[in-house]
Amino acid sequence: MRALTGRSARQRHGRFLAEGPQAVREAVAAGAALELYATAEAAARHPGIVAGAPRVWTVTDEVLAAMTDTVTPQGLVAVCPTTTADLDEVLATQPRLVAVLNEVRDPGNAGTVLRAADAAGADAVVLTSSSVDVFNPKCVRSTAGSLFHLPVVVGIPLADLVTALQRTGSTVLATDGEGEFDLDDLADAAALGAPGRIDLRRRTAWVFGNEAAGLDEAERVLADAVVRVPLHGRAESLNLATAAVVCLYASARAHRAPSPTRPS
Repeated sequence: MRALTGRSARQRHGRFLAEGPQAVREAVAAGAALELYATAEAAARHPGIVAGAPRVWTVTDEVLAAMTDTVTPQGLVAVCPTTTADLDEVLATQPRLVAVLNEVRDPGNAGTVLRAADAAGADAVVLTSSSVDVFNPKCVRSTAGSLFHLPVVVGIPLADLVTALQRTGSTVLATDGEGEFDLDDLADAAALGAPGRIDLRRRTAWVFGNEAAGLDEAERVLADAVVRVPLHGRAESLNLATAAVVCLYASARAHRAPSPTRPS
């Protein structure tokens, strides 16, 4: 169990750990919990979670602490399969909103973006080659259970992914502080029903780059457009997860807005 906190063991066994009531609850609800380890106190506090698990082991606090890498475990740990989605199957559903993480290395950032994508109603999240392992314990905790809510595709080279998205009708938007298009302008145009070349009401995939380096020129030119999030105050920039939330919700709002009435 403790070994599953490491990537090589997760790959070897095809298993990962979900820790804490929120993540374990969603794992059990999704049918992804193969077995559950719970302290007596946690089992009494969360009977619904325990009742839904296919196999339950009662353990002491010391045993549970030895299984995980958290300083203060919350009494519940589920073992789940490292199952990911197939890109072709995801694209066959004609997803309206996709979040793409390109060479994102920080597990907390990746998990937060996945959680934001779930909250914004995205249809899938894709992590390109060289990105963090989505089953990293910190990443799993940061998703707050959203990992079990939507398809996650991993290990796709960015160029291949962009080609596949464009071929199936999605507009691919890269994010960069120096982007040609202002997100506020795109959102306003979509709300008024007067979009230009880039229409947020269309099926869209947002590409977010590495925390430190962002997207390089060769990666930006793959996209249909490069969009910047406007900075109205004195902050120099937004971090990856915050920028992703803003962009994903701009698309979510455009997708769900009623048909605009043009002014006379």
